[in-house]
Amino acid sequence: MKILHLDTNHPLLLNQLHELGFENTEDYTSTKHEIESKIHNYDGIIIRSRFTIDKQFLDAAKKLKFIGRVGAGLENIDCVYAEKKGIYLISAPEGNRNAVGEHALGMLLSLFNKLNKADQEVRQGKWLREENRGVELDGKTVGIIGYGNMGKAFAKKLRGFDTTVLCYDIQDNVGDENAQQVTLAELQKQSDVVSLHTPQTALTTNMVNTEFINGFSKPFWFINTARGKSVVTSDLVSALKSRKILGAGLDVLEYEKSSFESVMSSAVETSQPLKYLIQAENVILTPHVAGWTVESHKKLAQTIVDKIKAKFC
Repeated sequence: MKILHLDTNHPLLLNQLHELGFENTEDYTSTKHEIESKIHNYDGIIIRSRFTIDKQFLDAAKKLKFIGRVGAGLENIDCVYAEKKGIYLISAPEGNRNAVGEHALGMLLSLFNKLNKADQEVRQGKWLREENRGVELDGKTVGIIGYGNMGKAFAKKLRGFDTTVLCYDIQDNVGDENAQQVTLAELQKQSDVVSLHTPQTALTTNMVNTEFINGFSKPFWFINTARGKSVVTSDLVSALKSRKILGAGLDVLEYEKSSFESVMSSAVETSQPLKYLIQAENVILTPHVAGWTVESHKKLAQTIVDKIKAKFC
């Protein structure tokens, strides 16, 4: 079987697939149109988020048996049409769930203790102790929205703290020893912290808006290591200004390009909500790297290999 690799990944992916008898071809520079013209020659594709695999692309892929996405989500693939054509879809949320859980916790603790603000002030010669008095995570109620691989990993990280952990998910019976599953209304009633761990779907796009935010009984802290388009940034900024949201840790932004490789330049130049986030002292921003560790780089690739091996070898 011939596999076309469209993004660079950990070398073990190529090496182990070769050892299993697959023929690997690498093409990290051709346009989508150029790839479409030759995709009929391949049985499999390995991609991260370089471009969208849509109906037109899938129709050109006459021999395609599987698509491996080296990441957690499959939103850049027309999954319904691919499955209709009998194409096996592979993702690797197991590979970076631990990294995401650690990143979410790190953001939360940094916000609570004003670490980024205090660090910058000390570097500027300011020694402001009372202004940087923090709050403790113990005693807080943490609400996790989306309790799959990522949500469960974050809940596991909270086991060392004296917290109440609640989870909400559209699937039934996903709660476990680390989080009690509740309705969204109950989570909104109790939570001091909200951490988003949902995929990008029609249901989650623009989910965090003014109506959603105002549904919470208490001011809360907000963490998003999921997808930027789940949050209406202008509504988030309004809530930060009103102190309905006390602080935000954002690894993802509404303004990201579909490849996740950068923020759209037009947004940087013109978006007032984005400019506010960049200046806000109670906001931490990272460039979509929650699942992007040295260890997850290897584990993501290994997960894809293992799933291909289980299905086709």
